[in-house]
Amino acid sequence: MSGHETNEGGGVMTRERFGDPEVREAAVRRVEAEWGLELPDSFLVFLDFLDGLDDAERQALRDLDIAPCGVSDLFRDPGARPREGVDIRVHGRYYRDPPEFLTFLHGGSDGLHFGLWSDDGRRCAGVASYWTHDGGGIGRRHATPLEAVRSRIEGAHRDLADYAADGDPDEVARLAALAGLRTALTRFETGERTETGLAYAQAYEYHRLPADTARVTTLDEAGALVSGETAHGRPPHGAADPDRFETFMDELFDDPAALRAAHAEALRRAAAGDPAEALVLGRDLHWASYGVPEREEYARELLAAAYRELDRPALAEIAAAHHRHRALPDVDVLRS
Repeated sequence: MSGHETNEGGGVMTRERFGDPEVREAAVRRVEAEWGLELPDSFLVFLDFLDGLDDAERQALRDLDIAPCGVSDLFRDPGARPREGVDIRVHGRYYRDPPEFLTFLHGGSDGLHFGLWSDDGRRCAGVASYWTHDGGGIGRRHATPLEAVRSRIEGAHRDLADYAADGDPDEVARLAALAGLRTALTRFETGERTETGLAYAQAYEYHRLPADTARVTTLDEAGALVSGETAHGRPPHGAADPDRFETFMDELFDDPAALRAAHAEALRRAAAGDPAEALVLGRDLHWASYGVPEREEYARELLAAAYRELDRPALAEIAAAHHRHRALPDVDVLRS
């Protein structure tokens, strides 16, 4: 969880099951009580998918380096407790994860992980993901967990297709295993999407999403759901030039006097009833803290003020818990 080292996360796929009704009910209640969040039905469908996999399909999923983790661990053991002195709400939470991000799936190399997204701190809707070790921002293209898994299947299919076409027996076998996993997934979702591999990516992944006028541009590229005025007139989410915006924010963060003034102005606006600048600047500083205590503290103050004014208490508490534990060396805080 630290700014420099993060656990790759994720457990090993075994024959454990996520479908016992009493376990599920207890885990759902635990998430609502501890995080203050309502899980979407699509997450429970994702668990149904995991439970329905046979051994070959589980191996294919394991070969993609995909494994449930984070909040998913409670559906193995809803009574699991964190290590002494550690807040359960930071389980699975990487250093740069926004408070809106609830990790549920580890996705492979370079710290790729997926989280259920909650703008209002009440209900999770949609899936976010990013590579914590490999640069780039947060993507919010997938509506459900299984849509995110389907994307990984088709990405692997695209990468293997040329080798399989040359008759490499290992790659032919892996491609067949992916086809079996795809069939298992499409029994639940995305069955209407008949494209595979590169054609799938071209149809559903490669196009630029339209600007979202309900959201405001943020440095983490996920956008913030908020109305009101921002200090520098930020454009809607998806409408900014990412490189120019990042350069502008880097220059602000590298000027201590300008950053202090921006922090004070955002707090002033929030106190006057307009939390937009506090939210977006707080999110930016959280994303780009890089272990700098001043940035971490500014982010804490701004997010607390913004979430309080926006009546998002669960996000305020998650942000506060994360601030207390950002120096932890890994993201798995549950007792063995």
